[in-house]
Amino acid sequence: MGSTSSIEWTEATWNPVTGCSKVSPGCLNCYAERMARRLQAMGNPNYRDGFEVRVHDHMLTVPPTWAKARMVFVNSMGDLFHEDVPTDFIRRVFDVMVRTPRHTYQLLTKRADRLAEIAPNLTWPENVWMGVTVEDNEHLNRVDRLTHVPSAVRFLSVEPLLGQLRDLNLEGVDWVIVGGESGPGARPMQKRWVLDIRDTCMEQGVAFFFKQWGGTRKKTSGRELESRTWSQMPHGRIAVAHRVAKH
Repeated sequence: MGSTSSIEWTEATWNPVTGCSKVSPGCLNCYAERMARRLQAMGNPNYRDGFEVRVHDHMLTVPPTWAKARMVFVNSMGDLFHEDVPTDFIRRVFDVMVRTPRHTYQLLTKRADRLAEIAPNLTWPENVWMGVTVEDNEHLNRVDRLTHVPSAVRFLSVEPLLGQLRDLNLEGVDWVIVGGESGPGARPMQKRWVLDIRDTCMEQGVAFFFKQWGGTRKKTSGRELESRTWSQMPHGRIAVAHRVAKH
């Protein structure tokens, strides 16, 4: 089953793959791992193995049952391009997205090398947006891999932002989401890091979405932001470009 989402930049989640493993510093305090343990304790059958990587054939039948168009985050509880996910299953997930053009699907991965390897053998309809997660300057190579993927929209999830992205190049990128880490053990995010990314987006005409400061602070509200501007996204979708307020 899919579900509605509290994630500000999407409307629903769909998890044909659950579980993951840590590949870089951004994974340290993974919210999905904590949630998976909770769902396992609650007896949810999709999480009987906790956060081990599992594919769920029965989940492939879910999006066609949604009559109303949705913005769907694919695999909020895992990584479709994890090395333990069979390539054939990835193709089956893409087939579902191809067959349901009324929905817009947003995919994120930290495994940009495998994404780039498999991408030429996948069908990329206009309703599929592909993104990579980048938490620090040392992992900007993921952005380069992303820009070679034939996705209608390419985006970055810079969350949790753990350092200054000194070498960020947004050529070929349509949208950037920025946020600090939240939850137990959250690592701090500096205002300057966010402002630098915002300014780069504004200079290059890339839509910018500021999600949250993270840490122990309450979620950022509109009143805490200086102003809003609007950036038109492809296919009529809108992303809010926030000017970050003083922190």
